[in-house]
Amino acid sequence: MPLNLSRVPDAIVDSNVDSALAEDIGSGDITANLLPADNLAEATIITRDAGILCGQQWVSRVFERVDERISVHWSVADGDALTAGETLLTLQGPARGLLTAERTALNFLQTLSGTATRCREYANKVEGTGVRLLDTRKTLPGLRAAQKYAVRCGGCYNHRIGLYDAFLIKENHILACGGIPAAVLRARESAPGKPVEVEVESMDELAQAIEAECERVMLDNFDLDAMREAVKLNDGRAELEASGNVTLETLSAIAQTGVDFISIGALTKGCDPLDLSMRLA
Repeated sequence: MPLNLSRVPDAIVDSNVDSALAEDIGSGDITANLLPADNLAEATIITRDAGILCGQQWVSRVFERVDERISVHWSVADGDALTAGETLLTLQGPARGLLTAERTALNFLQTLSGTATRCREYANKVEGTGVRLLDTRKTLPGLRAAQKYAVRCGGCYNHRIGLYDAFLIKENHILACGGIPAAVLRARESAPGKPVEVEVESMDELAQAIEAECERVMLDNFDLDAMREAVKLNDGRAELEASGNVTLETLSAIAQTGVDFISIGALTKGCDPLDLSMRLA
């Protein structure tokens, strides 16, 4: 499947890596410093699990930050399917630096690859339906851009990045603004050009959101019959997004209702990391 793997800005990767290294190294790696400073070594990183690779930018940057003399040679690319026992990359350089960088590099790679692997599993369930699976803001603090990149590596798509790039008007917003039409009008006036999505819990609210001409409507916890009815009522006027109680078991049936998107918090929440290992030669 074609993947939208637009590069994450270097400044974000640097921030992620610098924070992680500071947390791990602190005042210095006292164990790695037992090795002679001039010792050179070669290492390989392998996976014990099958899955989808994600995290090259972060891993390469970790080794570069620890010791710029370390060379990194990848055997696979982000988005590639991996088999258990496969070698992912080879490293050469000072042994101290390789060992100091090991855990931070593996943490990024196993976490992001785990996210991408989960997303590929979900994406395969709806292949051929035309439905796009969306992530949410339920990401690890400080790693949103990284996890949303992993979502793309797995073949799913990104919802809004944060609270700044699109409106998502929910029940409490609607109540505080005095109704759906008033909330949508305020959104148009306060940030012209920003996409407006309204979350609805009934057919009446759906009709109001369509009448207000928002770009997308989120169907919150609609059952399958209600989703099909919503698709008919909408008649293509707004994009429809199903949300709530979505599992691997229910995914295919939801995709068949005719909605355009399905948003799933589980894409980035509680993903199992891939089992990786670095071996020093």
